[in-house]
Amino acid sequence: MSLADPVLLAAGLLIAAGLAWAAVAAARRRAAALAAAGVAAGRPGSSRLGGVWLSVAGVAVLAVAVAGPAASVPVSHASGTVILAIDVSGSMAATDVAPSRLAAAKKAALAFIDAQPDSVDIGVVAFQRGGLEAALPTADHATASAAVRRLAAGGGTSLGDAVLASLSAITRRTVTIGLDGSAPNIGYWPSATIVLFSDGQDEAGGASESTAADGDTSADAAASVAEKAGVHIDTVGVGTIAGTTVDVDGYHLFTALDPATLTSISQATGGTYHPASNASELDGIASSINLRLTVTNEPLPLAGAFIVLALALLAAGAVLTVTRTGRVV
Repeated sequence: MSLADPVLLAAGLLIAAGLAWAAVAAARRRAAALAAAGVAAGRPGSSRLGGVWLSVAGVAVLAVAVAGPAASVPVSHASGTVILAIDVSGSMAATDVAPSRLAAAKKAALAFIDAQPDSVDIGVVAFQRGGLEAALPTADHATASAAVRRLAAGGGTSLGDAVLASLSAITRRTVTIGLDGSAPNIGYWPSATIVLFSDGQDEAGGASESTAADGDTSADAAASVAEKAGVHIDTVGVGTIAGTTVDVDGYHLFTALDPATLTSISQATGGTYHPASNASELDGIASSINLRLTVTNEPLPLAGAFIVLALALLAAGAVLTVTRTGRVV
């Protein structure tokens, strides 16, 4: 237990000690006077003083209350950093999720931002080829919401580079995998989470190599970097397995949700894959993603409890004194 003002406690205890000394001295004087008159008297600390002792105890407890006592208790709450990595590739213009994959993902992302407490810093990464950092993590959630609203579909997708761009936003330094496939040591970030909205279409493909021939980082290699850094990746599948066609740069291309790729990324980092084949499922993403809980010690004020106890002691002392002596003091 801690005290906000120990000086007040010391002063209050001195007052209580003074009252106790005065009560004992008065009892002794009374006993001496009765003895001089030839009247037998009980001990100074007899039951006659019971009410006085209760009152003195009440003053002492009140002294503790005014000193501002507080206990340190562990409290868990959502906090840390969340990066919303949103796929803005051409395939996200598909309309198998109304009104489009990207529009539905943006709506879900905005709902997710609105649901987070101020203790969570939120950043946004819009990823095409190579990843594009749109907004660094900040406690100003309006900034993240504005970044999401600005997103538009176009370009290609590399899920691996998207993960690296998100890790760069978390660490605030460029995170890359070496040409020899060596993974960087970016430290440990257990309070950070990446929420990746995508249809799973990956231009880097399922390459086993860390870096594909065209320079894109494989999703597996990037997920490995996140896993070693303690960063969970929750993936949100936007689209349907049945798929649809979409116009990209004048071409009619077939595109479908790839849950296997997204599941692999999330499982590799201890995260969770969340399927969302329609807009209503996406609307519930905010409640289905569980962020890390950070436990911190926070002060719990105890003054109120001590005041209640002090008043109870003072009241009991007054009642006992009146009952046994017929006087208030």
